[in-house]
Amino acid sequence: MRIIDAAAVTATLTPDRLVPALERMFREGCTTPVRHHHNVPVPGTADGTLLLMPAWQVGAYLGTKVVTVFPGNSALGLPAVSAGYLLMDGRTGAVLAMIDGGELTGKRTAATSALAARFLARRDARSLLIVGTGRIAGELARCHVATLPGLERVRVWGRSPAGAARLAAALAAEGVHATVATDLGAAVAEADLVSCATLAIEPLIHGADVRPGTHVDLVGGYTPSMREGDDALIVRARVVADTRDGALKEGGDLVIPVGRGILDPACVADLGMLCRGECAGRSAPDDITVFKSVGASLEDLAAAILVYEST
Repeated sequence: MRIIDAAAVTATLTPDRLVPALERMFREGCTTPVRHHHNVPVPGTADGTLLLMPAWQVGAYLGTKVVTVFPGNSALGLPAVSAGYLLMDGRTGAVLAMIDGGELTGKRTAATSALAARFLARRDARSLLIVGTGRIAGELARCHVATLPGLERVRVWGRSPAGAARLAAALAAEGVHATVATDLGAAVAEADLVSCATLAIEPLIHGADVRPGTHVDLVGGYTPSMREGDDALIVRARVVADTRDGALKEGGDLVIPVGRGILDPACVADLGMLCRGECAGRSAPDDITVFKSVGASLEDLAAAILVYEST
């Protein structure tokens, strides 16, 4: 069994390689059982979550990711998300590799949003707003900038001004024109693309603030009670999920509006449909589009195969 560390994952999963690999996997498909989702009590702080995410291609590869999400880690100066990925031979079940799951998760999450933005964001998008200050937020900023060459400026908003300043400074040091946003509503109103990666329970992005033509990327809400966008946003938008079954079961950004009768689940497309040409993406410059990502095991498998075959 090979051990593939974070440095090797980072070197391999560049946007120019990973986005096409994800597009192929979404187009061709694989077997993706609904992930196991377990609540883990943590004394003195918010509960943690354990996720088990299997996927396989018949006769090729089999893999599973073990993920923990512990929101209380921020107070300890630790990442909220930790993960490891186990890749196996799809013909024999033999273990091929253990791959660093934290880097794999961050890279594939951002690349999936970048893939969705190819279909849903305006080609002339110039401004990006990042809502959130953690690892995923940084990956989203880097990947969107790498795949949407017209982006000229990035603003970062976070509940922690210091966290927003740190992320903006890190991006600026990498050559990205990044600054801190202090007024979230005003920043949303000015952005062509809004990308959120937070642990919000109550909506941060309000439909009333979103101007026509904006693409909104909702990544953070991974349980039915978590959401980053409000009902007004969903009402105004064309909604696409990474996977319909996953998002309509797990993502509060869709689960809550469906439960209230605001969103018809039949109107929600998914990324596989876009990649296969079964439905259109953005149809007009003034469309408001929403991509709801809850994370899918096929994304992990695509990334893991790319890492394994390239290292």
